[in-house]
Amino acid sequence: MVQTLDVTPDIAKAQNAEAGASKFCPGCGHGMILKTLAHTIDDLNLQEKAVFGCDIGCSLLSWNYMNIDTVQTHHGRTTPVIYGVTRANPGTVGIAYMGDGGGLAIGSQHLVNASVRGENMLIVLANNTNYGMTGGQMAPTTMPGQKTETTPYGRDCSVTGKPAKGAEMVASIVDPEKSYVARASVSNLRKLRQTFKKALKNVEQGGFSFVEVLSVCPLNWRTNNEGTWDRLKTMEEFFEVKEFVQREGLE
Repeated sequence: MVQTLDVTPDIAKAQNAEAGASKFCPGCGHGMILKTLAHTIDDLNLQEKAVFGCDIGCSLLSWNYMNIDTVQTHHGRTTPVIYGVTRANPGTVGIAYMGDGGGLAIGSQHLVNASVRGENMLIVLANNTNYGMTGGQMAPTTMPGQKTETTPYGRDCSVTGKPAKGAEMVASIVDPEKSYVARASVSNLRKLRQTFKKALKNVEQGGFSFVEVLSVCPLNWRTNNEGTWDRLKTMEEFFEVKEFVQREGLE
C-alpha cells in the first residue's frame, strides 16, 4: 500500500502564503534570499514594524512575496523611497531590496548618499553578476572574463573597467559607529540568516545596514546544478564573503 507523506511548507509569517509559487526562474537565488529574510523578520518580531521596498529588475517579482507593508519603486529609487518612509515614520524598520543594477548602476548615487548620511534602513543587494530580467547583459558586478549577452567573448576589464564591489565601497564611506556592512552568499543560508539578524538589529538601534548577497542565475548563466554551484564558488573567491563593518556591541 502506497502512503503519501504530507509535509507542511516552511513558510514564515512575514512571507505571503497566498502568493503561491515563486515567480522567479527555476534555481534563482532571489527566492532563497527572500525566504531567509522573511524568517529573520519573524525571529525578531518585526512584521508589524517593517516596510519592504523592491526595485525594477528581477527583484520586482518580490512585490507580493512578503506579508508586510510593501512598495515597488522606479528603477534605482528604492533606497530614497525607503529612507523617506523611515524619516516620516520614526521607528519603522525600512528594507530596500534590489539587484546589482538597481544598487550599483542607476541607483548608485542614492546608495552612496544613504551610506554617507547613515540613513536608518537596511539595503539588501542581490549580486548575480548580470542583468537577469532583460536577458543576461553585463552588469556592474560581471566578473573578469565572464561571458554575457553583451560580452560574448568575456568581460574585458581594459575596456569596461573592473567589477564594482559594493560592500567594499559602502564600508569605506559609512560611519563605523552606527553601521553594519557585510557580504553573504546563498551557499550558506544559515549564515545569511545570522547576517540579516545583525543587520536588522542595527537598524532597530538607529543605524544603517548594507548586506550584499551573492546569488545565482542558472538561466542566464546557462549552467546546470553543478555548474551553478561552481560559478557561485568562483564568485565567493572574487567577492570576499565577510563582515566589513560592525558597530561596537552589535550581537
